[in-house]
Amino acid sequence: MTKFVTIEASSRAKAGKGAARATRRAGLVPAVVYGAKTEPTLVAIDPRIIMRELHHAGWRSRIYEVKFDGKVERGLMRDIQFHPVTDAPIHVDFQRLAAGERVHVEIAVHIEGEAPGVKRGGVLNIVRHTIEVYADPENIPESFTADVSALDIHDNVRWEDLKGTEGVTPVLQLPNFVVATVAAPTVSDEAEATA
Repeated sequence: MTKFVTIEASSRAKAGKGAARATRRAGLVPAVVYGAKTEPTLVAIDPRIIMRELHHAGWRSRIYEVKFDGKVERGLMRDIQFHPVTDAPIHVDFQRLAAGERVHVEIAVHIEGEAPGVKRGGVLNIVRHTIEVYADPENIPESFTADVSALDIHDNVRWEDLKGTEGVTPVLQLPNFVVATVAAPTVSDEAEATA
């Protein structure tokens, strides 16, 4: 089940550069909630809230409830613009979620277990740290889990082996693509010569 993160905001009356600069002078970050075939909603958010969310993994796939003036808008944080010198957020875009409409999100892959092939000298190669999928907004997984505890050298974990993929469709159209693999150890020419 999807968890919602609540963000307190205040509404903005005007759009445009001048209004956005005035919002920044007031110590807030201008933001917009767009999509779902309705008019964009202009809001202003405390920059500390934005920075806090950026420090939590998976913010691109987390659903936010933006509360302002007694209203609530649900959306995904799609884009954040930063100041070129201070790296402070200067604008945030949220994509509004529409009922019954699947969304394109990026989900992190967590590796669990210890591969016997690694103990024998192999190298665990994580091919995909994140996977882009289409998912129902009500059932966006927090992460996928790849169990590598049975992998020997030259074995791999594929899309069908992941846990937590129920109800989502990968954007990548390769059949059963590789997520992680255990590669054989490489031996340099100098090591072979000394042996």
